[in-house]
Order: sequence, then C-alpha cells, then structure tokens
Amino acid sequence: MNREDSQLPTIPSKRYFTISEASNLCNVEAHVLRYWEQEFSQLSPIKRRGNRRYYQRHDVMLIRHIKELLYDNGYTIKGAKQKLSDEASDQETKSSSISAIRSELESIIDLLD
Repeated sequence: MNREDSQLPTIPSKRYFTISEASNLCNVEAHVLRYWEQEFSQLSPIKRRGNRRYYQRHDVMLIRHIKELLYDNGYTIKGAKQKLSDEASDQETKSSSISAIRSELESIIDLLD
C-alpha cells in the first residue's frame, strides 16, 4: 500500500454509495469514474431511477485498485485492463484448483468410510 492509499478514508459499512461518495472515498473526480466505467467492463455500478449510479463496496475497492494501477504503477488504460484480466484469470485458476482438491478429498473420505 502506498502513502496516498493510507490517506484514503475508510470505506463505511453500508451497502450502496453514490457517485459523489465513491469519488470522495477514492479521491478521484466523478467524471473520471464515469470514464472508467466505459473503459473497464469490471466496473459496473447499479443504475437506478434517472440513471443514478450506486456503487457497492467491491466497486469502491476496484476503483482504488484501478487508480493504483494507473496513477501509482504507471499503467496505461490498456495495460491496466490487461492486468485486471490477468488477475481475474489467476483467481479463476486458483478457484478451480481448490475445487479439484476439494473433490479429491471428498473421494478419499468416501473411500475411508
């Protein structure tokens, strides 16, 4: 975590955040969030009446991660997209490995019974 992240406010324990709340929590302007929504498919807040955006905790965490990739680590938009995509596939690989291990353990338990 870098110095600036430690200065970001703690994310309150509530379900939804308006764009201005998300903007303040991540220290980026609202227009930047709207732009990032167009660029990063993973960032898709719920839209309600009047096309108002409501961000959830995972969206705020994603925004902070995108900000870190772009501003702190020097990634381009394209590079940050690729990094997020790589992280998602790494997570999927880990998840499928865990599922395979669980299945194997269940088979062993069945044999022991």
